[in-house]
Amino acid sequence: QVQLVESGGGLVQPGGSLRLSCAASGMIFPIYGMDWYRQAPGKKRELVARISREYRTNYADSVLGRFTISRDNAKNTVFLQMNSLKSEDTAVYYCHVDTDMDWWGKGTLVTVSS
Repeated sequence: QVQLVESGGGLVQPGGSLRLSCAASGMIFPIYGMDWYRQAPGKKRELVARISREYRTNYADSVLGRFTISRDNAKNTVFLQMNSLKSEDTAVYYCHVDTDMDWWGKGTLVTVSS
């Protein structure tokens, strides 16, 4: 059974930084691309960043230059480094496996507020 467990969310002031982690189990982690999505209150879930199994990365325009996705295959973990956070980054952040199998974590809340 695939499990994705996110951590690292919390309350941060505008301009601050957070690092999210997603630990995966029950899957052959290195063969999959991994995604971070987010969902703000009253909005649709949106793709924030993606890293392929070949370590190619893609970002939403809204986070380009501020967020960095990375992975550690030895630890079955994907990360999202978030810098220069803005109030509009407030959302629940979800880890997702880039596959049709609907594998999602339960999410971690990021609140950017002074």
